[in-house]
Amino acid sequence: MNMSEKHAQEDTKLNSEDLANHAKHEAGDASNLHGDQSPEDGHGEPQATRLYKRRWIIVLLFSSYSLCNSYQWIQYGIIGNIFMKFYKVEAFTIDWMSMIYMLTYIPLIFPVTWLLDKKGLRVIALVGTALNCVGTWIKVVSVRPDLFAVTFLGQFCCSLAQVFILGMPSKIASVWFGSEEVSTACSIGVFGNQMGCAIGFLLPPILVPNVEDMDELAKHIKTMFYITAGVATFLFILVIFVFQERPKLPPTLAQASARTMPPEDYSYVASILRLLRNKPFVLLIISYGLNVGCYYAVGTLLNRMIIERYPGEEVNAGRIGLTIVVAGMVGSLICGVWLDRTKTYKQTTLAVYIMTLVGMIIYTATLDQGLLWVVFITAGCLGFFMTGYLPLGFEFAAEMTYPESEGTSSGLLNCSAQVFGIIFTICQGKIIDKFGTLAGNIFLCVFLLIGSIMTGLIKSDLRRQNANRLAKEEAERRMVEQDYGATTQISSQPQTPSSQA
Repeated sequence: MNMSEKHAQEDTKLNSEDLANHAKHEAGDASNLHGDQSPEDGHGEPQATRLYKRRWIIVLLFSSYSLCNSYQWIQYGIIGNIFMKFYKVEAFTIDWMSMIYMLTYIPLIFPVTWLLDKKGLRVIALVGTALNCVGTWIKVVSVRPDLFAVTFLGQFCCSLAQVFILGMPSKIASVWFGSEEVSTACSIGVFGNQMGCAIGFLLPPILVPNVEDMDELAKHIKTMFYITAGVATFLFILVIFVFQERPKLPPTLAQASARTMPPEDYSYVASILRLLRNKPFVLLIISYGLNVGCYYAVGTLLNRMIIERYPGEEVNAGRIGLTIVVAGMVGSLICGVWLDRTKTYKQTTLAVYIMTLVGMIIYTATLDQGLLWVVFITAGCLGFFMTGYLPLGFEFAAEMTYPESEGTSSGLLNCSAQVFGIIFTICQGKIIDKFGTLAGNIFLCVFLLIGSIMTGLIKSDLRRQNANRLAKEEAERRMVEQDYGATTQISSQPQTPSSQA
């Protein structure tokens, strides 16, 4: 592999040697990706690769409990004016009900990623769904104007659960899915998170109308919390009985290779240090954080943006948020399928990033025109690219950081997104309060422009694809050698006379 950065040459050389060695030791019949004999393990015993139908159940179950958790991220913010009235708190306090999701992620992602590498997917899934379930039931008992601290505790538990959820899509895709499916599978995993955000924008304004009677308002809020708790409990039970750690046989040659790595050869700290020495990946960390941080700020402050210009339109504010996320889900799935077919990670990521900037500029220009239907259209265009960018970053990172753990690379991306999300939400909120919505959105456009430039500077180094290619080439070479050896052995045997005199 070629990398122009001088300091990374040694790491790249070692990585190439690792891929070649994996190919030599692991490759067998590379064409048998659906169950026949393929790579050999370190003991010379034949392994096999296989795709199981259960993989779809696993990714859909993950997508479902990710939905349940991400729904709660925005359920306070999208009706922030109603919760301000009920709990008698300021707007900035309600903003923290969303930002707590970002704040808890930053210090906890590193120990949780270490736990993911040590204990595996099932343990992380169980802890995540358990915390989410507990948080929802705490909220149920917090529906009193003097119990804001209790409802904040419930939201804090749900934010802890998010740390165990957000970085899993690329890991599940790698562990369970074939090389031609990983981007699509990752998109499905991210799809659940986006769908949860969409429902979070849609349902709270419908379930909790802006009524003046506090007892009636408390009843509506409790109904919303009970529904969430019931769904979270059901999904927790499903994870206990259905969620499986990994398939018996690996899905790809690259995953077979990763399984043969002795645990003592893996160091989590060393892995992070290697990733942070990878200049293209560091550029991706920053540019990903800028893009997704803007998305978090827009989602958190959407109610304030819309209500300022269109008073009394809480329900439509939620519908605009829904439009952003649904359009983004379509974009995510399209991008995932496109990546699986073309493998054009750098080009696709850059194109989507630039279109996100264009979408944000158009959305900003139309927000103050007084035409709500135009805002729906421009918000949808923004969401298609801004939210559609989420799985692209995960998969691009997994490609350029192989054979490092996907959980580690996605964890660093998400950590960057949470940091920028907090910064952008606080700054844009203050700018909106002092200078108005237009100035706040221009603030975000500037950083999206910076992110687009940084994305253009990323050097594409598709290590995971190269690993599979090297393994397949080695498999084909060995098959040719075996066929040649067998032919030579037959031709060298002495001829037996057909008859004797």
